[in-house]
Amino acid sequence: MDGRGLVRSMKVFGSVQGLRAARAAWRQRRTDAWGLPPRGVERARVPGVALEAEAAPGGGTVRFARSALQICVSAGGTVFWGWDGAAPLPSYALAGEAPEPDPRASLEPDTDGGWRIVSERVTVTVSRHGAVELRTPGGVLLRRDLPPRWWEPAGGGEAGAGGGGGAGAPAGGGAARWVQRSEVPADARFFGLGGRSAGPRLRDGSYRLWNTDPQGGFGPGDDPLYLTMPVQFVVSDAGTHLAFHDNTWDGRVTLAEGEEGAGSGHDRPGTSEVRMTGGPLRCWVVVGSPARVLHGWAALTGAPALPPSWALGPQHARWGFGSAGEVRRVVAGYRERGLPLSAVHLDIDHYDGHRVFTVDRERFPDLPGLAEELREQGVRLVSIVDPAVRAAPGDPVYDGGVAAGAFVKDARGQEVHGVVWPGECAYPDFTDPAVREWWGGLYEERLRQGFSGVWHDMNEPVSFVPFGDPTLPRSARHALEGRGGDHGEAHNVYGLGMARAGYEGLRRLRPDERPFLFSRSGWVGMQRFGGTWSGDVSTGWPGLRASLSLVLGLGLCGVPYSGPDVGGFDGSPSPELFLRWYQLGAWLPLFRTHAAIDAGRREPWEFGPEVLEHARAALLERERLHPYFTTLARLARMTGAPYVRPLWWGAPEDRLLRDCEDAFLLGDALLVAPVLTPGADRRAVRLPRGRWYDTATGRAHEGPGQVLLDAPPSRVPVLARAGAVLPVRGEDGELVLEVWAPAAGRTGGGLVVRDSGDGWEPAEIERYQSRLVDGRVVVERVGDEGVEEVGLPVRVRCG
Repeated sequence: MDGRGLVRSMKVFGSVQGLRAARAAWRQRRTDAWGLPPRGVERARVPGVALEAEAAPGGGTVRFARSALQICVSAGGTVFWGWDGAAPLPSYALAGEAPEPDPRASLEPDTDGGWRIVSERVTVTVSRHGAVELRTPGGVLLRRDLPPRWWEPAGGGEAGAGGGGGAGAPAGGGAARWVQRSEVPADARFFGLGGRSAGPRLRDGSYRLWNTDPQGGFGPGDDPLYLTMPVQFVVSDAGTHLAFHDNTWDGRVTLAEGEEGAGSGHDRPGTSEVRMTGGPLRCWVVVGSPARVLHGWAALTGAPALPPSWALGPQHARWGFGSAGEVRRVVAGYRERGLPLSAVHLDIDHYDGHRVFTVDRERFPDLPGLAEELREQGVRLVSIVDPAVRAAPGDPVYDGGVAAGAFVKDARGQEVHGVVWPGECAYPDFTDPAVREWWGGLYEERLRQGFSGVWHDMNEPVSFVPFGDPTLPRSARHALEGRGGDHGEAHNVYGLGMARAGYEGLRRLRPDERPFLFSRSGWVGMQRFGGTWSGDVSTGWPGLRASLSLVLGLGLCGVPYSGPDVGGFDGSPSPELFLRWYQLGAWLPLFRTHAAIDAGRREPWEFGPEVLEHARAALLERERLHPYFTTLARLARMTGAPYVRPLWWGAPEDRLLRDCEDAFLLGDALLVAPVLTPGADRRAVRLPRGRWYDTATGRAHEGPGQVLLDAPPSRVPVLARAGAVLPVRGEDGELVLEVWAPAAGRTGGGLVVRDSGDGWEPAEIERYQSRLVDGRVVVERVGDEGVEEVGLPVRVRCG
């Protein structure tokens, strides 16, 4: 360190905290210096030539000269393959057991000494040198994974034809680094990889797989961020597929889009190169339409948690409320101005000395009373929860963790300490089931204080450092469900384990209520326990654009409930920027303003009467559409389909839609085109095929094609699909069906799932269809016995 890092650390955290952070950084280096074994001389290995194969249900095992490949096609068409004995389980990503193999699919010899598996939805071929190809039933190439390469410690012996895995690559993974290069069609577009601010379409470049706090506001050029996933969503003319390399270690994905007719008229395929620092080489691929892919993905990794109904309403947060009186003032400001509000979030400043599971009694003398008072007004309280526990004997949480053996230790058995807001801290090991149970029980204190939900922060996990990696030492030891391992393997699933601990704890403590939890960090499968948010997105027009990218990309990775810090986390947005961000947020699943302690205000009335008027309109429309958001939440749980979808969702073959990143579909019925540039009062909108109505003017537009629409400060363009039937809230709060007239000769429809409260009541899907009869719009409910009475008020638009 040359001193500049220490100076920066002191400026950010203060002199005492800055010195602590500097000491923590040096301690991390020393710990890893003796805790991590030197890599030494390595030997490269490739599979070699195929020698034999053994069939099994759904596939089988192909043995090569220096490796072995297990491959299986499930009954639902999902494909798994693993090298060197890597099996589907154990896995942090999977919701349960691996899917059942397809009994009709079997391994059989192919040409040129290879093997193949033919199933109803996909054909898989394995070449004699270990390349794996996936093709459609019609033979069109979806994906080709070239033979992998490993680098493992030299002198460990050869991996024989029996395919045990060889030195450094035991079953389920090991110390061997590996690289897997894949090819996709030249026209393919890449999406996914978790929360990426430069998306949703991922351009040529390198993307790291290591959950990271950027230690400040971020924009579209910053990578990695808090939530990375080795999940690629690939869209091409040949079809759509999702590829997931089930490996939690540090890695990097390098993407390059292809080019049609490149060089002598031949296509140059798109490429993806996955490099991992260790762990198993195993992959899942789900193929089909976008809807079918995410349905299969949810079946594999778990259905998304269903937020309580109130969590689909507008929410307000701030680091720096400072007192119960300020919370009351803000809530009264919403009420007096006729602005709906569902929840207020308290940040670390409500803690006593920033210590988790405490309350500052001077600033919040009666927090349960405050919570009850707000709840009578229809407003819930939500609490921040950080994982780091102040390492101070006498602190009840710390003492309890020590007694439970809960904290992460180094290779010598000493507690690993870092520096976070309370000072020197210990970190629970959420890869230990007993620790998760202990931690989940601590949420009883939050419930006693009157909180209705929690948001997890700083759980990448973070340790403040002026230099180096702002997390735990790589050599720190973790339980990893009893297998044992170091932080290099556990880091990316730390937030996932914390989310699981919190969610399961809340379920035990209040079994009749659905928990509300969202987490800054996580990994594949986190949707089982809740949602996420953008983190500290920078205030500015680039941050506004990044907000939409994150929500779209996470939805394609199976996390449907997310949203940004509306207005940005830092700084002071201009009235125009705040309003456009607010108008975007009103159409996203998690609609929450938030800001840093030294940032400008985020209450709508702080930006002048014009902004207040337009923000009120956005809020009232959000409340009017609450039944639609309820339906989308239920459908996300049932089908895996995100609320917010890319424009190509229903037409992935439309290349122009694939490249459209500044608009989105909200469910099947609505198309939202936010304003993402300053000074704009009109904007171009690309439409999918079909008729679309401008919801403000009623004017009809035909797609596919591009239209220019008005975008005055009062609203952003929103279009409704012709024939759509969507549930809305009437003027008296009753449920109403809003129907947009179908085009002549066409029918439409929609699904409705009624709000059944915040418990676990089963949901019933109601199906409605719309059609024109003698120029009149007719709406019918379609039941098991045929057409039924609608039984709800119907409001026809543009009919």
